[in-house]
Amino acid sequence: MNELTIIAAAAENNALGINNDLPWHLPDDFKRFKQLTTGHKIIMGRKTLESFPKALPNREHIVITRDSAYQPKFDCIIKHSLEDAVAYTKNDRQVYIIGGGQIYKQAMSIATKIELTRVHAEVKADTFFPEINDDIWELVYEEYHPKDDLHKYDFTYLTYLRKG
Repeated sequence: MNELTIIAAAAENNALGINNDLPWHLPDDFKRFKQLTTGHKIIMGRKTLESFPKALPNREHIVITRDSAYQPKFDCIIKHSLEDAVAYTKNDRQVYIIGGGQIYKQAMSIATKIELTRVHAEVKADTFFPEINDDIWELVYEEYHPKDDLHKYDFTYLTYLRKG
């Protein structure tokens, strides 16, 4: 595998979600997520999978759960650790880690890239994105988007690459 990318949207307080749902609706961020992840394998935790109304088209879903009897509601590959999920994707050029909080935390030590949408708000949450350590990660791209009729919050696309 060449690139293991964490992709997420997080508020200023690193909030990711609450009650297994997103605390915002940002259509442009959804479009960007779709554009980047389509055609690739996506690794996620069980709760993230269960937050989807249906499978995301044109992406192979790899779900991490400790439950050996877990039966997902749609077709996906089940793995029991992040290491097993990553090993399964070792021949892929680009793989995305799409959540949730615990999976992101584990992936910070092995990812090569972070695609973060920083939502310029402080929101209530029960799931948070890990801190990005400037000693490990270099910000290489940022693109600001002001709020508008479709987007309640300002947000910025941030791309980080692992140093070294």
